[in-house]
Amino acid sequence: MGADAELVTARDHPGDPNFAGDGIVTATSDTRPRSSRLPRHERRRQLLDAALEVFVSQGYHAAAMDDIAERAGVSKPVLYQHFPGKLELYLALLDESVGTLLDTVRDALRSNQDPKLRVAATFGAYFEYVGGNGQAYRLVFESDLSNEPAVRERLEEVQRQCAEMVSRAVREDAGLSADEAHLLSVGLVGMAQVTARYWLSTRDRIPREAAEQLVARLAWRGISGWPRSEH
Repeated sequence: MGADAELVTARDHPGDPNFAGDGIVTATSDTRPRSSRLPRHERRRQLLDAALEVFVSQGYHAAAMDDIAERAGVSKPVLYQHFPGKLELYLALLDESVGTLLDTVRDALRSNQDPKLRVAATFGAYFEYVGGNGQAYRLVFESDLSNEPAVRERLEEVQRQCAEMVSRAVREDAGLSADEAHLLSVGLVGMAQVTARYWLSTRDRIPREAAEQLVARLAWRGISGWPRSEH
């Protein structure tokens, strides 16, 4: 059997005459039909997508591997071939979501050399992140597993890296000391995170672009009070 092949049993092929066995699962609106053999990377993606849906809807503690396997339309043995446990599955999703946030913020900071436009792009990055498909942002901003050391380490690291990236830009644009710039950047990152999350509950009343401009304007009026020429 090749490296990318998976163990496929009758439970994975209900009703298929080429497979014997009685492991048939009745599909529901939340259950995908049992899927056939997939390349390993495609199966992993399928399992991660299913796990994200379950974790977001139920939270980590209420979610079960049975629920995730059922949502993905696979048997539990197939799920365990890819992830030895629920925590490892959660951490894999968290790593993806953290990486997405870091890339989005990094791209925003590099998008323009004009300080005012860069501030707007950075706040826009947070709104883009929380407005993305699948609500993966909730694993980073609303995790119910933050007391788990491996999770807490990742959450603290993403906040630190985002603040450091913003801090470099603030120090360059405002001419502040490293400590002063970092303090401001922690406040800016916190404001971006909180306002973007709040906007989700008001998106039917405040369009995303308008929300981004409002918050970015507030931030810029504060940051622009420290022009480099004064230092």
